[in-house]
Amino acid sequence: MQGLAASSKLSLTVMVLVFLLGMVGSAHGLERLVSSNSNEPCKKMTLYYHDILYDGGNNTANATSSGITKPTALSTSRSKNTTYFGMLAVFNDPMTVGKALPMAGEEPAAHAEGFYFYDKQEAQSAWFGFSIVFNSTAHKGTINLMGADLMSEKTRDISVVGGTGDFFMARGIATLSTDALEGLYYFRLRMDIKLYECYV
Repeated sequence: MQGLAASSKLSLTVMVLVFLLGMVGSAHGLERLVSSNSNEPCKKMTLYYHDILYDGGNNTANATSSGITKPTALSTSRSKNTTYFGMLAVFNDPMTVGKALPMAGEEPAAHAEGFYFYDKQEAQSAWFGFSIVFNSTAHKGTINLMGADLMSEKTRDISVVGGTGDFFMARGIATLSTDALEGLYYFRLRMDIKLYECYV
């Protein structure tokens, strides 16, 4: 490479990187599919996310999430309708194909594992970062998601930023809508997941 100009070295490096990135899917024996139409994702599914927040005493057996910080004085002093600004919660929530929570001893379709924090002072809004973990006969692997959940909107999108197993390197969106809200300690989200980049 001694005789190559700097621009030629850069071009060669870029070509090698493109080649190696293209081989990632091939190394796993998979073919990359990219949807060219937003109405035709390469994979789609609907799941229900059930969050049961620990109430501080009575629901330790059923709780699937817990606040690990308290709302800041800033959020509670702004208005009587608190926004929980600054509160951080971690969760390991069941995800189901239907709306009902799994019965005792029944395995959910998947688990959502991660965190959310309330990030707005003016209205309730959260930022999510989590993985949907599948371990069933239908699917194995994870789908990784992140983004803002603008709770006042009827539907909102968060990004699918990757995955493993059946969802290796997946990209797409998950459209969230609040399906049930029971006080401060339970909510259910409908999650329509559309993957536009898949490896099969």
